Amino acid sequence: MTSHASIRAVRAEAEAPPLSPPGGLITALALLSVVIPLSTDMYLPGFPAMARDLSTDAAGVQLTLTAFLFGLATGQLVLGPLSDRYGRRKPILVGTGVCTLATALCAVAPSLGTLTGLRFVMGFSGAAGVVVGRAVVSDLASGTAAARIFGMLMALGGVAPIVAPLVGGVVVEGPGGWRAVFWVLTGASVLVFLASLFLVPESLPADRRHTDGVSGTVKAAASVLTDRSYLGYTLAFCFASATLFCYISASPFLLQNVLNFTVGEASVAFSVGALTATLSSAAAARLVGRYSPRFLLRVGLVLLLASSALALLITVAGQLSRVWALGLVAVGFLGLGQVFTTATALALERVSYAAGTGSAVLGALQSALGAAVAPLMGIAGGHTVVPLFLGMTLCALIALLGLLLTRHGDTATAT
Repeated sequence: MTSHASIRAVRAEAEAPPLSPPGGLITALALLSVVIPLSTDMYLPGFPAMARDLSTDAAGVQLTLTAFLFGLATGQLVLGPLSDRYGRRKPILVGTGVCTLATALCAVAPSLGTLTGLRFVMGFSGAAGVVVGRAVVSDLASGTAAARIFGMLMALGGVAPIVAPLVGGVVVEGPGGWRAVFWVLTGASVLVFLASLFLVPESLPADRRHTDGVSGTVKAAASVLTDRSYLGYTLAFCFASATLFCYISASPFLLQNVLNFTVGEASVAFSVGALTATLSSAAAARLVGRYSPRFLLRVGLVLLLASSALALLITVAGQLSRVWALGLVAVGFLGLGQVFTTATALALERVSYAAGTGSAVLGALQSALGAAVAPLMGIAGGHTVVPLFLGMTLCALIALLGLLLTRHGDTATAT
């Protein structure tokens, strides 16, 4: 679509109530989204051992996470628009296939530099499952129905960050050490590829694709980026997600070095937090039938900001304990579950005529912010968590302020 008139026409068509995706497809999309939390969370218990084996420090190990997230951001910017042009199925199949190969190579990486480069490739190719998966939902559902589906996906996909650190902790303490984690991830990637091959059909008809090359992609991107409400919801989603990446990056040092948990105990503690976010997402999927997605989004952001700010104050005062740390993190995760379910649906509903591009921008900013904050969490060393809670507080504040952009021209989604 090359003109504003044609974009409006496609927007109007996209706003017609579509059919709900079948259960099998939803399960497949959840499996597609699994590779990202698995790839970020499963090797976290091995961070201290990786630092020793690769002769680096906390910030050096965190660069492998940064590389993965930067690749994830770049991959979404490339693969999202490509899916608007060529359809959803091909990018998913190619991306998951390459991700499987890169994951296997990570298991035998000889140095920190090689591992960091391969993690970038993992992120770039693994982006297909996330960015195109969101676009598939937007192709087939909108409004409250889309919010429910995203809630179900978050709940189903939330099994990964619950199980990942538990499995990772067991694997890291086994004979294979942290390298064995990547062999387990390779097996998981094979399953994701098979799910893509057999359970995900093409959801974007040929007559709705952008067929005019780079100029069409640029125009679609410009239309997306000039929608104030889309930008507001995207900022809310991405900066709220950045608080999670702050925690993911710093949690091994918070739990093991500061709170003195063993590797196994730290894995359980991390999983409890992930379970909290998963249950909150599942609850949000049901609550959108009684409350507006926008209201639930505001509640989630307030919970996230309040819990992060209080954790920062307690840490600065030197009173941080296991109860305070885990309790406030749990409250923040309750808020995150509400944000992830509602902000995604609200943002993509605004740009349903270019769902792949809209999903790419949202996901790329999310990953870029995660890549930016991850190494900052170790800037003061592995025995203080002031940077963690300061980063979470600032990101939560910016996320809440992002909603100011949605005040005008968004009456349809605010009710």
